[in-house]
Amino acid sequence: MSDDNTRDKLKGKAKELIGKATGDKSKEREGKADQAKAAARKKAAAVRDRVDGAKESLKRRNDS
Repeated sequence: MSDDNTRDKLKGKAKELIGKATGDKSKEREGKADQAKAAARKKAAAVRDRVDGAKESLKRRNDS
């Protein structure tokens, strides 16, 4: 998952810079959207990890 995030972030940054350099606002917005998608995916993974950690903690507590 991390590789996908990195790839989307870099791809988005490249599109944004190309859009800025060429004056293509559509390409610039597309790049920003790719970067936002990568950031959202990263945050979702962090939340998922915290939930999994909390579930495991509760399970250990109940098993004791």
